[in-house]
Amino acid sequence: MRIQCLGLADAAGLTPLIKRIHPSWLLRAVPQAGTWPGVPATAGGDPIVDPWPDVVISCGRRTAGAALALRRLAARAGTAPFLAHIQDPRIDPRYFDMLIVPEHDPARGPNVVTTLGALNPQAPDKLLEAAKPWMTEVADLPRPLVAVNVGGSNKRYDFSPGAVAHFVEDLRRLATTSGGSLLVACSRRTDDATRAALAARLADIPGTVWTGEGENPYLAFLHLCDALVVTSDSVNMASEALATGKPVHIATVEPESGRLAAFHARLRELGYTRPFEGRLETWRYDPLLETARVGALLADRLAVHGGFSVGDRMLRSQR
Repeated sequence: MRIQCLGLADAAGLTPLIKRIHPSWLLRAVPQAGTWPGVPATAGGDPIVDPWPDVVISCGRRTAGAALALRRLAARAGTAPFLAHIQDPRIDPRYFDMLIVPEHDPARGPNVVTTLGALNPQAPDKLLEAAKPWMTEVADLPRPLVAVNVGGSNKRYDFSPGAVAHFVEDLRRLATTSGGSLLVACSRRTDDATRAALAARLADIPGTVWTGEGENPYLAFLHLCDALVVTSDSVNMASEALATGKPVHIATVEPESGRLAAFHARLRELGYTRPFEGRLETWRYDPLLETARVGALLADRLAVHGGFSVGDRMLRSQR
């Protein structure tokens, strides 16, 4: 969520002041309570006090109420922060000045902007900078270089040992048939058993398996690779991979359901991704640059709302 806030701020030309907060149980359960008199914006974390921001960027239902409370408190001082909220908080969109939601969520309205993928700050120049320390590491590896971005279990998606074993064997088959190398990056959600399986079964495959020690090479691998394999549990990882314009193979470690399944079906329908079936495929598509598009929309709306150039103002990012 923090990554999405920062990505939107950067794309809109804003310099963020990050607030790390702990909303109360009331605001998490009933975001509209942020508009009620006497309800504080946070129950802990960074203080929400004067000077009040011109803009608040928040993300997720848990922080929606805090953003509303911040605007209520600022109004007492005669200011009216612009509220840009990412993800559908499942309340009336009119509570916000701009609501940015995935297209598979139900929220719609004149102030609602829909996106195909998640917002992120992974601009090409940032990826290049992240890749520089790794260029000599991969220089002699056989190509193609295939980045493998591995997520983990969540409340709707389980990385079972059997499914992980099948996924790892498909990676071995990919490396063997393509003659290339694997650049594997685990995420914070990747469990220890999955990390161990990747490290053990891919030890003889050209490339590297990063399981959490040292500097995270995730961004470097996005830049350096020729193609990608991304596990289907994460909308963020798929969106970041698609911003590269490189072939993105989606590995269904476990079957998706609900909105996640709808998201991946839409990507396949539009020709952005293909299922990972243990082999490398090649196709073309225009990079998915949703962050830049939405950032430009936000900058335009801020100019109308406040009559100021966003480059001259400070954004306070709410998290």
